[in-house]
Amino acid sequence: MTEEVMEQTQFEPKFAEEWKKNPMKKPKLKALIVNTCVGESGPRYERSKEILRQITKREPVDRQAKESIRGFNIRKGEPIASLVTLRGEEAGKALKRFLYAYDYEVKYSSFDEQGNFAFGITEHVDIEDAPFDPMLGTIGFNVVVKIERAGYRLKYRQRKRQSIPKKHLISPEEAMEYLVTEFGVKVI
Repeated sequence: MTEEVMEQTQFEPKFAEEWKKNPMKKPKLKALIVNTCVGESGPRYERSKEILRQITKREPVDRQAKESIRGFNIRKGEPIASLVTLRGEEAGKALKRFLYAYDYEVKYSSFDEQGNFAFGITEHVDIEDAPFDPMLGTIGFNVVVKIERAGYRLKYRQRKRQSIPKKHLISPEEAMEYLVTEFGVKVI
């Protein structure tokens, strides 16, 4: 870890030695979920879906309304949102692009108890190398970053599913240190 990054974050590297001794304890970026919701179907929804497709280079999945809301003209089952899940190396590259919109700064309050964090982007043109088409306009979206370590498969597998022991869970401080070392993020 560079000295500049240490000065920016004011974190002591507590977990780096432990990660060197036991590489399986080092956290990794599991998934990056990009979600946009316009609250209505129709042309505005289709434009937002196209922008999400251009940014992520993946086909977005439709999300339907869970209940009807008469005041907003939303019917149950109507597609009103779309999302894309990125994994692996593609997720790391996309996260760097999305953090560029925030000058590589993440709020301390954005982290949850499991070490995951989320942030919102108000306009997609703030992203590095984001395409802009005046016919489509601009949209905002939410970005959720899921951080895990090796062994979390126990929680999701089909057979003999088990819970993760508490000592194996990632703390918010551990996730912050991982972001500082791997992505050069400043936690404020």
